Amino acid sequence: MQVYLLKHNNTKVLSLAIVALGVVYGDIGTSPLYTMKECFHGIHAISLNEKNILGILSLIFWSLAVVISLNYVVFILKADNRGEGGIFALLALLSAKKKSFSPKLNAIIFTGAVFGAALIYGDGILTPAISVLSAIEGLEVATSVARPFIIPLTCLVLFTLFIMQKRGTGKIGSIFGPIMILWFVSIGTLGLIQIIKNPHVLKAINPLCAYNFFITNKLSGFIALGSVVLCFTGAEALYADLGHFGAKAIRMSWYGIALPGLILNYFGQGALLLNSPEFAFNPFFGLVPKKYLYLMVGLSTIATVIASQALISGVFSLTRQAIQLGYSPRLKIIHTSSEKEGQIYMPGVNSALMFACIGLVLTFRESSRLAGAYGLAVTATMTITSLLYFFVIYKLWKWSFLKSISILLLFFIFDLSYFGANLFKFIDGGWFTFLVALIIMIAMKTWRDGRSELSKKLLSTRLPIDMLLKTVEKHNIHRVEGTAVFLTVSPIGTPPALLHHLKHNRVLHEQVALLSINSVDIPVVSTDERLNIEELGQGFFRLIANYGFMETPNVPDIIKLASKFGLYTDTAMITYYLGRETLFTTGKSKMMPWRKSLFEFMSRNARPATTYFGIPINRVVEIGTQIEL
Repeated sequence: MQVYLLKHNNTKVLSLAIVALGVVYGDIGTSPLYTMKECFHGIHAISLNEKNILGILSLIFWSLAVVISLNYVVFILKADNRGEGGIFALLALLSAKKKSFSPKLNAIIFTGAVFGAALIYGDGILTPAISVLSAIEGLEVATSVARPFIIPLTCLVLFTLFIMQKRGTGKIGSIFGPIMILWFVSIGTLGLIQIIKNPHVLKAINPLCAYNFFITNKLSGFIALGSVVLCFTGAEALYADLGHFGAKAIRMSWYGIALPGLILNYFGQGALLLNSPEFAFNPFFGLVPKKYLYLMVGLSTIATVIASQALISGVFSLTRQAIQLGYSPRLKIIHTSSEKEGQIYMPGVNSALMFACIGLVLTFRESSRLAGAYGLAVTATMTITSLLYFFVIYKLWKWSFLKSISILLLFFIFDLSYFGANLFKFIDGGWFTFLVALIIMIAMKTWRDGRSELSKKLLSTRLPIDMLLKTVEKHNIHRVEGTAVFLTVSPIGTPPALLHHLKHNRVLHEQVALLSINSVDIPVVSTDERLNIEELGQGFFRLIANYGFMETPNVPDIIKLASKFGLYTDTAMITYYLGRETLFTTGKSKMMPWRKSLFEFMSRNARPATTYFGIPINRVVEIGTQIEL
């Protein structure tokens, strides 16, 4: 029996590892399309000679070995939040212990994590643009006639990719893994052929080649790190997708298929450049025999679409986490699968990404120019992740300070070196990702601060619930059949909507449920922990529904669950009462006037609570209140 279970578990992990190739490694797997090209033919190209080729290859080899194989695969993957990974999962993990941090440190952690998450949005715009453009640029190797068609074809592929998002990836997602296996085997084989022709290139495994590269090229060598960093773009996906596949499957697919394919291809490109330096303008497609060139362009395009799809889905997931953790207003979320909670589509986010991606392609027009904008976001996010990881191992896991700081310094030697090198590319396009991240971070912080100020304002004027119950008992308020559900932000006190209803209508339902949604710092809440219910007397119930940051609340489901605790839940006899706040920016809040205006704009355009929480519209009564902020 134990042998059977072991085989069953191994089969499950293997199948997850195959699927992971199509989700986790799409971005990093398509990096060979432009990394070597950028090193020797980009804006900050290094001289093409044997020492530099071996030096760049050595840097790529040891970057993949240390940054991915050691930093992420060995260390970072261990910092999961009940199985989930990603920068918001790390933030949620630290938020649960925020009382052990000073206010200043809390502010640094919060700002860093939100900025890191915001940088991922910039990455979500850049990855589809540079990946698809790099693949279609392969047509230039086949024929110069194709050049005028590269931009239109790229825009067409991107447009189709984003338009197809609303259909979901449930049906075709299962073939992504096998396609990426074909991709890694193909690029590995192409590289191996060139390595056999020129095995001298394997000398680059020696780290002395990287050392000599810096000694020879000095500042130019350091700046070249800004191009080398492109070999591990997508590193954050290993951690972000931890909850979908598990650490074991991610490690298996990395060491078993992705890493060997990448190393062979990079070294193959190096061997090609040693023999044929004329291919520096596009060494990846230089590996491909001419009769297979169009076939490889097709496979490359499919691989880059898969890479883009994974990142787009990641941005959707990140946005939902931001909403649940209180960093973003409610947005429209469509579930594209009835079986998998994680498969979602967000029309607003999708449209913004599409216009930004196509706009980037039309503006930059070449993958080499786009590469300048790419590395800065990746290295900044990595640096922030390493810093958050330090706080996790030191404060949460109680590792010694010496051990924790040693690991942080090891990470920072690489992270800050790559980040510093990419600062030289700031004016070449790096400013774009920082601008996008800055705008998103300001919006997130404004939303969180605005909601905090709003909650304080509402709580300061709330009537204690026991006083309301005494009033109901004393005045013998008329009761009607059915159940009234009042949605409230906080479980403390009496909802303003209830007071307004009582003041104007002078009537109450037989049962009154005061429902608040509580977002907790874990991914998914079990059914047993979903609902806390308290009977207050006079037919009043207080309901607190707990939801994780990977879940979307559903009010009718909560009410059904409440029936087990004695609440009358005939759907035809339930009325939902919601408060609709009209904000005025003329109050005495500490927020700056322009931030108040931004918060008011976001509040006005947020997804209505009725549709976001799945409340039947024909059972809803909205009661307006005016609030000065």
